[in-house]
This record gives sequence, structure tokens and C-alpha cells, in this order.
Amino acid sequence: MAEQHRQHRRPTAEAPDGFAAALRSAVRGEADFGPTARALTTMDASNYRRVPLGVLAPRDADDIAAALTVCQEYGVPVVPRGGGTSIAGQATGTGLVLDLTRHLRSILALDPAARTATVQPGVILDDLRAAAAPHGLTFGPDPSTHSRCTLGGMIGNNSCGAHSVAWGTTADNVRALEVVRYGGEALRLEQGRAVGPHGVRELIGAHLALLRTGYPDLPRRISGYALDALLPEHPGGPDPVRAFCGSEGTLAVVTEATVRLVEAPRARALAVLGYADESAAAEAAPGLLPYRPLTVEGMAADLVREPAGLPRGAAWLFVETGGATPAEARAHAERILRAADAVDGTVVTDPAVQRALWRIREDASGTATRMPDGTEAWPGWEDCAVPPARLGPYLRDFRALLTQHGLRGTPYGHFGDGCIHVRIDFDLLTPAGVSRFRRFSEELADLVVAHGGSLSGEHGDGQARAELLPRMYGDELVGIFGRFKDLWDPDGGLNPGMLARPVPLDTNLRFDVLPGPGRPVDVEFGYPQDGGDFAGAVRRCVGVAKCRTETAPGAGVMCPSYRVTGEEAHSTRGRARLLHEMLAGEVITDGWRSTEVRDALDLCLSCKGCRSDCPVGVDMATYKAEFLHHHYRGRLRPAAHYALGRLPRWLRLAAPFARPLNALARIRPLAALAKRLAGITPERTIPELATETYSRWLRGRHGKGRHIVSSSRVVQVWADTFTEHLSPQVGRAAVRVLEEATGRTVLPPPSGVCCGLTYVSTGQLDAARAVMRRTLDRIGLLPGHPLVVLEPSCAAALRTDLPELLPDDPRAHELAFSVRTLAQYLEEYAPDWTPPRLDRPAVGQTHCHQHAVLGDAAERRLRERMGLTGELSGGCCGLAGNFGFEKGHWGVSVACAEEQLLPAVRGAEPGAEVLADGFSCRTQLDQLAGRRARHLAEVIAEGLEDGRP
Repeated sequence: MAEQHRQHRRPTAEAPDGFAAALRSAVRGEADFGPTARALTTMDASNYRRVPLGVLAPRDADDIAAALTVCQEYGVPVVPRGGGTSIAGQATGTGLVLDLTRHLRSILALDPAARTATVQPGVILDDLRAAAAPHGLTFGPDPSTHSRCTLGGMIGNNSCGAHSVAWGTTADNVRALEVVRYGGEALRLEQGRAVGPHGVRELIGAHLALLRTGYPDLPRRISGYALDALLPEHPGGPDPVRAFCGSEGTLAVVTEATVRLVEAPRARALAVLGYADESAAAEAAPGLLPYRPLTVEGMAADLVREPAGLPRGAAWLFVETGGATPAEARAHAERILRAADAVDGTVVTDPAVQRALWRIREDASGTATRMPDGTEAWPGWEDCAVPPARLGPYLRDFRALLTQHGLRGTPYGHFGDGCIHVRIDFDLLTPAGVSRFRRFSEELADLVVAHGGSLSGEHGDGQARAELLPRMYGDELVGIFGRFKDLWDPDGGLNPGMLARPVPLDTNLRFDVLPGPGRPVDVEFGYPQDGGDFAGAVRRCVGVAKCRTETAPGAGVMCPSYRVTGEEAHSTRGRARLLHEMLAGEVITDGWRSTEVRDALDLCLSCKGCRSDCPVGVDMATYKAEFLHHHYRGRLRPAAHYALGRLPRWLRLAAPFARPLNALARIRPLAALAKRLAGITPERTIPELATETYSRWLRGRHGKGRHIVSSSRVVQVWADTFTEHLSPQVGRAAVRVLEEATGRTVLPPPSGVCCGLTYVSTGQLDAARAVMRRTLDRIGLLPGHPLVVLEPSCAAALRTDLPELLPDDPRAHELAFSVRTLAQYLEEYAPDWTPPRLDRPAVGQTHCHQHAVLGDAAERRLRERMGLTGELSGGCCGLAGNFGFEKGHWGVSVACAEEQLLPAVRGAEPGAEVLADGFSCRTQLDQLAGRRARHLAEVIAEGLEDGRP
């Protein structure tokens, strides 16, 4: 791999002499020129990559002005950056990146009477909406990234979202702006007042005829500078705010914005309409606009992998309606349903079902990145817009153009506004593929213009489309764009290469620096979803940044370390970016030995939440294990890797001496010494060893006259390390439940088997593979009999890590396929059994590995049959196996538990059952809350002992 780094490494620019010192002396915010900060900001959510000199997190508007003054003095370009979710490359740059999300995220004022709010540029959209909600208000534009995009970024791109048919674009909802030009000059922009820097009024006056005729008339015209907003006849007078929106950071940096709020409907309903095909849905959309819906969103069957809950059809429109009451919203939706010429349709009023349906649409920017066959697809033509009445014919022509070039894509989007999102399976890894990307882009631009459309209908032009603006506007109007840019930014220091005088659309591609086809990285896991290619696995992260959601109550897990630190380096996206740069070898130059990557992965809990919650299935737990394996190969590891990573071995050796070891662990000085030697944080208590292991108990039980009469009347239960040595009561309870429910006998487990989880999580992959092979040799699966695994983390390891580390061993796949949780087994093999009825509330934790790999639908149904009401917490308990025990992780571990689990348990009703199937979750609750949680098997067994019906 080092050789690959040398082949791919390119020299990166360095900051001018004295620049870093001058910047730090001028600002109060943090300026970082280190490799981690630079690597984290090389990319946004586009196909492009540019390496910055450094990153500044300004603390206030004065910091921004001071930074822009210093940058002008040293000739350093500046790129303002919000959530980094832009898909055209405009949030990347070669100079100083301004990270506006760290400090500038205050809502300065909210006036319900005037229906306005004044915000700083780093305010997250959902935070503004949450602040406005108690007043019955909201901010109208709502991109699918609403949980992490910033108001500053929305202004820069003139973002829109699903509700633009009702509430317009961001430009329609901004009243005033405070901005700072390159060099430090501050300006205030308001409608009807000064139109900007000196010379702008004269520029507009000299080209009135062209500006009056040169723009297409459609609701989603985002491309270029909106200079027509500065015409004297513009309603309310020239509007510099509207002209500034969509300028992509090329004119000035926003420091404050006053925005319009709109009344939020008290109730909403969703009409879901099915159509024969995509064109039929597109042609139906304009006819629904007179009914004044809140949204008219469309998508076709090739985007929906599991169409459960959708009406019949091969394409669908999601038409949301609002009302003062649920009945009014439903009646509005039913009117639309009756008026729509649809194949089938339904009206959804249940908020939970609505959220589930909207999640399909909101995750599309990620899910569309992989075709159904696993082929990669990319942005670049993500949001063209045509007049809504032309959408049906445009989509037919668009599909024909894809076919002509041998490409595939999955269109979806804002059908009511004529705006289409799509990701296309461009080959951006080879010169021939990049050439085809250019040819297709040029022809598609001509097609959009032929239908009267805009190259960008929501996300801006950036590098992806700015080069093609002359095809839409002509050379003369694009020339005026350049002069407008020069009046604002005569030094060309703000986001150069975007909009005016753009760089070519086929340069700066982020794939150029990765190991190319034919030069795979030598790795341990099989990466079956990525053709065995680690670079392909890393490419999965396209930057949509769902992992950057800081407050995500509910069942979601990703990304616990980001949610408690707020640091990009500790998000799934941040870690994927660092791995990308590790493979590139430019900013991070020491490959698998990188301390930057190691430090970012150190706070990864290996919760596997990203495996299910990330729209593109990034699996950071696996990438972390892979990295640790290479990083420590042939080197001394942290003490915790030897102590906790090899825990199954130590517990087997300790089992005969459980009583004296438990006594010694209660002697504080000895316990403190043991924890220090083992790399365990001093705040933790060492769990007590079982004095009788689960397998010993079960073998003794069989020795007391219980005989197996038929191999068809048995159950195989996995003796995982935690059940075997630390919580055998769970195994005993499971035996009671399984034999009662099925009439079958639980077999004693074979000795010496292990899933290898602790070895995998610490990156000891050679040892993990040896352990797994020994397990496969000894397990002796009975054909046709599932394997019940009580510990969710071990079940997940058997289901995923085992076949991915031993991809060529058919026994690994057979074992993985056989794994069932207790609830899954009971549902499959005892469907008519009636569990005890408990009728009490339940709180606790769904194990993050179960959420990510196994799912908890069977557990939910079983709890419902038992009368255990309430939802278990999402997120992660924070202990996460070895993570919460390791020295240096205590604070993050506790903070993760405080995010959802501990508040839920503290606020539970008296008598509530505290459930946690994972040993880590139970241990965390015991050590942090003093509450004993129980495995579902224990709760069922207790009900059986009580004789409850």
C-alpha cells in the first residue's frame, strides 16, 4: 500500500509564509492547518475534490471580516462552508475554508408577530424549525438534508426542498442579509435599497434588454446569478437579497440573515398516488397544483427497493396537504385523490406512517447512489428543472439520452416544480468514462435548454454545470455574470472557479487520487457489496451527511460519537473522508500507519449503526477493524486490545477460579492495578464472573436424566462468551422459554466456539479468522436447524463478520444464514405459542448491532403479545463492548448513554420493565443508573414461572 501511496501522491499547496501566524493573531476562532482538518474538507457531497490550505472556525462576524482582510493581504482564496452537503462542488476549495457550523449557529431573534427570524449562517435548518414550531411557524424551504444543512448554505445555493410549490425557494424567504466582502468590507442587503457594491446599478442599467429577456420563466430557475432581480421594474424595487441568493459564496460571506417564517399547518395528510409509469406521474403533477398542495413529489419503482405500503403502480406522487384539523387535511387529500387520474391511491394520516414514507424520499440522495445491482451512481446532473408542463416529455427524452450513452439513472424529485434529481452510473474511474461523462453533460445541457429549463433547479451550478451556462444563457449574459462577480470581488478571492470563469466540469474529480481499477488495496475483509475493493467501500460515502444529525430521537443509531462531540472527525462521513485521503496519500501521507485516521477512529464505537442508517450503507465498524489490523501489524498494541480484545480466552482460563477472582476484584487497590494494566478506565467496575457457566449448567441438567429422543426435536443455542461467563442466567431463562414454547430440548453447546467479535472490534483479524475457523470445525450444525443466539452483538458478528472474513468458506455462509434471535426463532418455530401476558410498560435499549444487522421487528411483535408497551431507546448505550471500558473513552461513553437511554429509564413509570438484550447495555445501565436490566428471555421465563396466562 505504501507503494500505491507513492504512485498516487501529488504535492499539495502550502500556505504563504506568515499567513497562518497573521490569521491566528487576527481572529479568536480556531485556525487549523493540520492534515486532519484539511482532509475533512477536501470534498462535499459532489464528485469533486480540492485540497484546502487550512480551516478556520470563526467565532463571530468580526472574525470573518478579519479573516477576509488577512486573506486578501496574502492572496489566499476563501470558501465558506456550512454542512458540506453541496452536490456540485461549490463547498470545496484550495484556500481557506470557513467552517461556519462550529460557532455561528445562534438564532439571534424570532418575532412571531412579524413572522421573521434573524439567524447566523451556521444555524441548522431543523433547529430553526424547532424554535419556530411553538409559534405555529416554520421556515418553508426544506431540502432532504434538513437535519444537517445550514441556513448559510441554503442561501448560497438558493435551496428549495419538497414544499417549494407552497412556500418557494430560499430566495423567496430571505428578507435581509449582512455580508462581508473579500477584504473585510461589511454590507447590508435589503429589498429596495442599495443594490450592492459601486458599479452594480450601472451594470444593470447598461443591459436592461438582455436581462429582461435572457432568463427562462420557471419556478426552479437557480442557475447563474439572478441579475433580473435587480431590474428597476422588479416588484418592490430592485432586490439585492434575491440576486445574492444562489451566488455560491462567490460574492461575499453571509454573517447574518433575516428570514421569513410561514404558518405551519396544524395537521397534515398525504395522498399517495400510483401511476403506470414515471411519465404518467410527471404529466399528472401540474394538474394537481390548482388544489394548492404543500408538496407534489415523484419517484419511480426503480428507486423503491421495498414498495411496502405504497399503492399499485410503477411510479408514485406524494401529495401532502395541510389543514387546521386532521379532518380538514384528510378531506383536502381525498379531494386530490378523487381528482387525480391515478391507477391506485391512498390517503395516509398516521404521522408515523407518513414519516416512514417520507424517509424513502429523503434518503434517495444516498440510496440512488447504488443501482439495484450494486453499480455505483453519481451526482452531477442532480437537479435540472423544466417547466412543470414539460416534465413528462423531458423525462422521456432524458431516458432516451441515457440509453443512447449506455447509462442508467433513477429520476425522482419535485415533480410539481418540474425539478428532477438523478444519480447516473458514470464511469468516473477511467479516462474513457470521464470523456463520456463530459459528452453526456454537454448533450443533456442542450436537452434541458430545449425544454425551456434550468441546468440547476435547487443545488446550484458549482463546478458540475457552471461551465455549461453559456448553453443556457448565451455568451453575452454569462459575460455579464463575470463582470458582476468582479464588482463584488475584484481580487477573485471568493470561491474561485465557481459560477463565473468556472473550472472544467471533468477536472478535480475526487476519484482521480484513489487506487484505480486493477490495483486493489490488499485487505482482510471480503467487502462483498463492493466487489472486494476497499477503495470502492470508501467511495460509498458521497457526503450526504445523515451521520451529522446531532439530535435524532427514535430508533436511529448513527452516529453516536458525532452526536455527543459535534466534531466532523467523529462522524461517519468524517472518518470516510480521512480513509479516502489515506488512500490518496496527499494530505495524509503515511497510509495505514496514519495517526490522524487512528485518532478519528478511536471514538468510533463500532456500533454498526451506519451499516443500516447510512443511505449508502457505509460500514465504519468494518473499516475500523480493517484499519486497526494494518495499523498495528507487527507493532505493540494498546493494553486494552490484549485484555479486552482477547476476552474470550481470558474468561475461559478464569472460569475455574471465578470465586477467588471475584473476591480479589472487590479489593480496590488490586482492582485499580488490574484496570491500569489492562488499559481499562478507572471509573469502570469489573463485571463479576459467573461461578457456574451456562454450558456447565446445561450439561449438568442433561446429565440428570434429560435425554434427546430425536434430532428433529432439539434446539441449538449458541453459548456466546457473555452468556457463558458473565450472565448465564440469560441462557438458563432462554432454555426454559424455548423448551416450554416448542417442546424441544436445548442441546448442550460444543466447547471452545466463539464468534470472534472481540478480536474483530480490536482489529486482531488474523486471530479472529483462526477463532472463526476453529468454531466452524467444532460447531456441528444440524441441517435444517437454526442457531439461536442470545447476545445481539455475537449474532451480528456471525451474520456479517464471519462470512466477510471467510468469504471462501461455504460453512461460514451456512452458519451466518442459520442465525436467529430468540424472538425470531419463536416466531418461526412456535407461531401458535402464547407467551405470558405481563401488561406493563417497558423501557430500555434495542442493541445497536441488532438494529443495524438483525432488525427488531420480531422482538417488537413479541413484546406486543406480552403486553409490554412503549418504545425502547434508539441510539447507542455507549458501552459498546470494549469501547466504554477502554481508558480515555469514559466521557464519550457516558454522554452516549445520556443521549437517550438514561433519560428514558429515569423517566419510566414505576414498575416499568427495563429491557436490554445486550450485555453491554445491561452493564451500562447497572454502572451508570444503578438499574438492573433484563434480557427478554428472563422476563418471559419469569412470567412462565409465575404461571401467567
